[in-house]
Amino acid sequence: MAKSHQPKKQRSARDAGPPESLINALVVIFRPLVKLFIRHQINHTYISQLLKSIYVNVAEQEFQVDGTEQTDSRISMLTGIHRREVKRLRVPLDASLVMPENLSVGTQMLTTWVTDPRFLDEGTPKILPKSSKGEDVGFDTLVNSVSKQDLRVKVVLEDWLHHGLVNFNDEGFLVLQSEAFVTETGFDEKAFFFGKNLHDHISAGSHNLAGGKPPQFDRSVFYNKLTTESIGIIEKLIEDKGMETLKVVNKKANELQKLDRGDKDATHRINFGSYFWVESKRRGEHNG
Repeated sequence: MAKSHQPKKQRSARDAGPPESLINALVVIFRPLVKLFIRHQINHTYISQLLKSIYVNVAEQEFQVDGTEQTDSRISMLTGIHRREVKRLRVPLDASLVMPENLSVGTQMLTTWVTDPRFLDEGTPKILPKSSKGEDVGFDTLVNSVSKQDLRVKVVLEDWLHHGLVNFNDEGFLVLQSEAFVTETGFDEKAFFFGKNLHDHISAGSHNLAGGKPPQFDRSVFYNKLTTESIGIIEKLIEDKGMETLKVVNKKANELQKLDRGDKDATHRINFGSYFWVESKRRGEHNG
């Protein structure tokens, strides 16, 4: 008996599921995150509930149709979360990162020291006395020019000395250390920048994957057959050139932000950074 040949049903985009290449990329992304979760005793149950809340929040805020209010049913359709749970989870979610207060003030002081002409000598941060004298600026000038609070100069100085952001030279002047540009000194500060920087890097990559225009700058250099000696050479090069680039961008952005002050279009933000990761990877091992 002859077999009937039915035409193959074309799979819709929904039937096809997400691209395999994207799933592979997500597996790579999740591995170091899961390692971080386990290290900090964040179990699967906690992450699962957190993700549900974020799914609902993102669907509600980012996937509206023509600006109309989202319904529980549509959010359920977009996320795969049961409608009853959607209703329970539709509460305001504070997804913003709050910069630790001491970091906010410290970052402003650091930026002032490396960009404000009063604190520069031929483009290089001046060495500063503890106290200003006459027309000469001091560390107290720096603190008072930034902080709107009643911050004691002595307290700020002790904190910066403790974290190695400044040192005294032989003449008793304060010298800004290169480590000061890595401002995340405590865990809260590190966590703040961890979230902020990964959020923006993933946002740039997601924008590019979606074919967004213009594409966001996202480049890297990758080699995997280097000796320890070669790694040391590259690391020194990155420390020098990477920091130089960050200083140049920081200076220009600070100048432009001052010029843009008061402009109704001055609502945009940027985040430009660099990172360096090295690992010894044996055959068969996973990244992360």
